[in-house]
Amino acid sequence: MGSICLGRQPILDRNRNLVAFELLFRQEGSEEAANVINDLSASANVIVNAYGKFGIHNVLGHQRGFINADPDLILSDIISLLPSKHIVLEVKEFASITPEFLQRCKELKQRGYQFALDNIVAVNNQVELLLPLVSVVKVDVLAQTKDQLTQLVNQLNLWPVLLLALKVENQEQETHCRQLGFQMFQGYYFAKPEVMSAKHVDTDKVSLLKLLALVMRNNDQDSDIDQIEKEFKNQPSLSYNLLRMVNSGNEGLPLIINSIKQAVQLMGRKQLQRWIQLLLYTSSQSADTDSLSDEITQTAVTRGKLMELIATAERPHDKNHHERAYMVGILSLLDELLGIEMQQIVSKLGISDDTSQALLTRHGRLGQALKLIEAKEKGEITSIHSLLSELGFLSLDDFSDIEMQAIAWVNRAEEIMN
Repeated sequence: MGSICLGRQPILDRNRNLVAFELLFRQEGSEEAANVINDLSASANVIVNAYGKFGIHNVLGHQRGFINADPDLILSDIISLLPSKHIVLEVKEFASITPEFLQRCKELKQRGYQFALDNIVAVNNQVELLLPLVSVVKVDVLAQTKDQLTQLVNQLNLWPVLLLALKVENQEQETHCRQLGFQMFQGYYFAKPEVMSAKHVDTDKVSLLKLLALVMRNNDQDSDIDQIEKEFKNQPSLSYNLLRMVNSGNEGLPLIINSIKQAVQLMGRKQLQRWIQLLLYTSSQSADTDSLSDEITQTAVTRGKLMELIATAERPHDKNHHERAYMVGILSLLDELLGIEMQQIVSKLGISDDTSQALLTRHGRLGQALKLIEAKEKGEITSIHSLLSELGFLSLDDFSDIEMQAIAWVNRAEEIMN
């Protein structure tokens, strides 16, 4: 199981206050610039990792994030996944700027997205086409003499843009850029990119394709949402990322989410389709092993179903309780699966109090049920009898029957996935 990585480099104002981060594609074990073969794939990885894996609020705090946006990304639906309040789209001068690309940028600007023009060393015809669209120009100060830089700044000052000094490597360069009126600064002189990392769990492409097919059905009704939910329930890490994505566009306190179905409904079919397409860009090129074959994943899915069946036995008509119980089971091993402390998971997902209490302290009815399942996994007979007595509605035979039902359900799911 490898790591997912994300680079971020601070962007400072004239007082050296942090005002933004540039988010960068990074490969495992490397602090230097990654070998990017496909710009769209690299940008997709940055988006998936920032929003789905780490959580955008963990990555940016209250700052904005600058993200490289090549023409393919600008023209794709993927952009709509990114709340405009979080990001600045970095575009570069390129040889053939099409009317379609310019129109798309204008539409995105009208919708509240901000643009930065990256790595500028001169004002030419292509740059002049892009300048009316951008609010920030990132000037490569390392590639120019002092006189060339002065001339370039004088040209750019004809436009209502903020100037960002890029690749500042020493105090002399900073001082000169300050004298020229640059408002923002970025470079190794201030800080090298920081590489954030966490465990990586491959999402099976077969599952993603099944989900995409379900979501793209030409059906205005939500009659097939149960099938979509079932696919998510077989993928604990995917469910986790879904909950993070739903909360990424939410300011302040996380939304209270009681079920996977509710998260799917909150995200919406169109946004869900875009997100799954994005995951297909970033999932591993080789999916030699099925996700359910992973022992931790399979145990988490089994726990989810066991929790759901126990909750059904206790409150047969309370579907909301059944769904919260499933979520407790499927999330209960995510700290092991993703290498993240459970407290971090709970604090960022926006789940109900009884769900978070069960995951953190094993208290409450859901917590007792989870303790019972964990005792059964460890073969702790005394604890099993004690917990069944505390719950008060299950006999040992009832619990054994429920366990057999859960195992059979997981096995059927695995057969379908294979």
